[in-house]
Amino acid sequence: MDGVVNPQELPTASVSELPDDGISLLDVREPDEWVAGHVPGAVHIPLGELPGRVGELSRFPDDKPVYVICRSGGRSARATAWLNASGWDAVNVAGGMKSWHVEGRPVVSEQAGAAPEIL
Repeated sequence: MDGVVNPQELPTASVSELPDDGISLLDVREPDEWVAGHVPGAVHIPLGELPGRVGELSRFPDDKPVYVICRSGGRSARATAWLNASGWDAVNVAGGMKSWHVEGRPVVSEQAGAAPEIL
């Protein structure tokens, strides 16, 4: 997953274009970022672990794309490119969790009693 990604060739959707529910969402951020704040129902696989754990995505429906998110869109773009090259239907979420939060979409924290935040 070390190649340069050409954003013009990458399937991308803004947060405002995403359905409110029922999407298959993969979060490729690091564990500390996930714990601080993430989308409810998302699957968490850090970018560096994705090749070894890609089988975990089989829980998503085959007839819908996997939307990939990170903090701002860079890591998710790399993951999206790799997934598409590996036969998946993946779409990068432009602006990542930062945009998700700005759009007022739900975010939860794994820290007991802490308000969710985007690291």
